Amino acid sequence: MPAGSSAKRERQYEHIKDSAEQRGESTGRAKEIAARTVNKERARSGESRTASRTSTKDPKSASQRGGERSHRGAQGPTRDQLYEEAKKKNIEGRSSMNKQELRKALGR
Repeated sequence: MPAGSSAKRERQYEHIKDSAEQRGESTGRAKEIAARTVNKERARSGESRTASRTSTKDPKSASQRGGERSHRGAQGPTRDQLYEEAKKKNIEGRSSMNKQELRKALGR
């Protein structure tokens, strides 16, 4: 936590960190999740000196969003990952499909 954080943000950090550890995250990852979440909330409420545009303009707070963007990356799985999944499901014609076609064939 940054120096000068309020007691409320310290409690919030600890709560998020403990929750992440209970879900099975490593201690380091739990600390990272908690710090990022608390820092974003600080930015949204005007408590930080600097804030990214996404921190302040995002219609949902991190707690409201509930991780709905987690593990997707910018474009989701790669074509090769989709191809391997199609291979396991024995989808016909997968070798000539592009990423969008593989997604459709897999029902994504």
